[in-house]
Amino acid sequence: QVQLVESGGGLVQAGGSLRLSCAASERTFSSYARGWFRQAPGKEREFVAAILWSGGSTYYADSVKGRFTISRDNAKNTVYLQMNSVKPEDTAVYYCAAGRYGSRTWDRPNDYDYWGQGTQVTVSS
Repeated sequence: QVQLVESGGGLVQAGGSLRLSCAASERTFSSYARGWFRQAPGKEREFVAAILWSGGSTYYADSVKGRFTISRDNAKNTVYLQMNSVKPEDTAVYYCAAGRYGSRTWDRPNDYDYWGQGTQVTVSS
């Protein structure tokens, strides 16, 4: 069973930057899309960004558009989330996810088949 392993979380001051990584445990693992979600205490898991593995089309939640960038490294089978100009409201556990098949909107948790364990991001004011 393939695993998605996130890294890069931590504590950052408001206005700062952080880069999250998500690597698949198997280099040969193929996915149609990879996404990032986040969940703050007492809130539902929400969509952050997604990228189509073939072609590289990207999608963002309005709350992060212009501040966060999702990218991929095909050779490393890794997806990244560059977080700039972070705000205290970005504080959450961030999860990466992989969807194996197309014909999905990629902004809902049910669109994805595999999930990482999550990495904590805390933004101090």
